[in-house]
Amino acid sequence: MEFTVKKYDLLAELNLTQGVVERKTTIPILSHLLCEAKGNRITITATDLELSIRTSCEAKIKKDGAGTIPAKKLLELIRLLPEGEIRFRLLENHWVQITSDRRNYKMVGMAKDNFPAIPAFPHPLVSIPAGILSSLIARTAFAISMEESRYTLNGAQLTLKPDMIAMVATDGHRLALAETDHSFAGLSNETRPLIPKKAMTEIQRLAGEAGENGQIEFARDDSHLFFQVDSRLLISRILTGQFPNYEAVLPRDNNKKIVLERNEFNDAVRRVSQLADQRSHALKFSVSQEGVELSASSPEYGEATENIEKEYGGEPITIGFNGQYLLDFLAAAPDGPISVELKDEQSAGQLRPLADDQYRYRYIIMPMRI
Repeated sequence: MEFTVKKYDLLAELNLTQGVVERKTTIPILSHLLCEAKGNRITITATDLELSIRTSCEAKIKKDGAGTIPAKKLLELIRLLPEGEIRFRLLENHWVQITSDRRNYKMVGMAKDNFPAIPAFPHPLVSIPAGILSSLIARTAFAISMEESRYTLNGAQLTLKPDMIAMVATDGHRLALAETDHSFAGLSNETRPLIPKKAMTEIQRLAGEAGENGQIEFARDDSHLFFQVDSRLLISRILTGQFPNYEAVLPRDNNKKIVLERNEFNDAVRRVSQLADQRSHALKFSVSQEGVELSASSPEYGEATENIEKEYGGEPITIGFNGQYLLDFLAAAPDGPISVELKDEQSAGQLRPLADDQYRYRYIIMPMRI
């Protein structure tokens, strides 16, 4: 294997692989990249066995071949080199020589045969606009459970129908749901794969590279999900198991409604949360004819109260919420009015951004004892 590549081109692809490469692994080959030179391109592959990425860029190939290179050290070195062409040459015993002008480096690789095989991209199911998929992830990913024991909640459910796309995530205490209308040519059946959290981060990165008008080719087989943008392919294992029937818990009759401006609401919650209990993040949310009173207290820090004046003609209600859960949603919500919809002190609250015309965005949050 011998090739020459421009630093700018190589660095763009190496940056995309870093979220996939396994840092602390008991399998040394997973901390390496597989580099394959053929035709007029080099293909770079990274995997942690759950998530894989294959990407490529143009290069001047002098000799076809393949080798593995330590991912982290390669990225750090390439970042530090000046702009221009960089030459790679595979030596004996899997060493790789890297030359930039009068600078010469040799890195210890491993046998390419030890690198795991990556499944081939099947026939695409649909083409998803990158902007839509990225927006759905941004509105839901924060609600994914961090508890490894709750395996089916360690990801989000993507729903694809012929005329609609939706994403939902929950950790059992809160639920984020976003959906939008979009026609998918050739899609006749509904599909609902579970996407792991790590994969969603990388899909969003891929979507960002594709741009607002880019398209992501989506495919699946029995155990993998595939997301392809041009010469970049992300492959994720599907989360197995049954995602909860979230539609059954969506509030139907939350008739106590008050509308707050996102920025004002966010700033008040952020300030009051400073003096909330640092374990429970409990925050009291009281609605009356005077508007909304937010309060929190803790033996350790003290107490805080803030009032937001708003018109409200319903019955007064006081309910407890996790302040951090509110902040997570408000960070993802667009600017503008937020409808806070409540039923009683023991029932889940629902928050909806009224300015979010394209996405039907709902955030369901369970109450806390206060």
